[in-house]
Amino acid sequence: MSDALAEILRKNYESLLERVEKACLTAGRKPEEVKILGASKGQNEEKIRVLYSLGLRLFGENYVQEAERKIKNLKDLDVDWHFIGRLQTNKAKKSVSLFSTIHSLDRLALAEELEKRAKALNKTLKVLIEINIGHEPTKAGVFEEDLEDFLEKIKDLSSLKLIGLMCLPPLTEDKSKIRFYFQRMRRIFERIKPFLGEEFVELSMGTSSDFEIAIEEGATIIRIGTLIFGPRV
Repeated sequence: MSDALAEILRKNYESLLERVEKACLTAGRKPEEVKILGASKGQNEEKIRVLYSLGLRLFGENYVQEAERKIKNLKDLDVDWHFIGRLQTNKAKKSVSLFSTIHSLDRLALAEELEKRAKALNKTLKVLIEINIGHEPTKAGVFEEDLEDFLEKIKDLSSLKLIGLMCLPPLTEDKSKIRFYFQRMRRIFERIKPFLGEEFVELSMGTSSDFEIAIEEGATIIRIGTLIFGPRV
């Protein structure tokens, strides 16, 4: 990688940190309350290495096969790998061995398969339930009105540790609508939190285009891709 590209990545990352700090100040929050996840789908390993050298430790992948290659080639780095895409049930076995955390738990069949595979590895897998906050038929996720029933069905899966919720709101440039969806997510999170224990702490929402609004509305994990990595390769 050229020094020029490494410098661009450094500037991108430092700019992001400044914007996160400013958004936290606006919201009356501390910057350390917000984790930055580098959404590295379609990005090369050299870029991940540079961002790691700058202090980023949390990276998220959307495709199991792509992630497997990167994780193998970057095994010398102490990266916390998360899966943030839609997970096929037949990829559960591999995903349990690769990732510490799955952000996109959205159905009972997947939960049961993850439980089986995690138990076989004597591993506790951290999971977030994906909420289909916009009731979009083309998107994955549990509808808000079905959440309590889903929680009841997975509550005895002992190898899964439920740590929070995740959402991908409908695409729109209307910031008031984006804020509305994030506010709804926060209300859902706060409503169920008292019943789910002290480890239920994460609200994964916000990407390169809307993370400041997400922070203002309570996000604890923001998923940032092209804003720090630049275009996908």
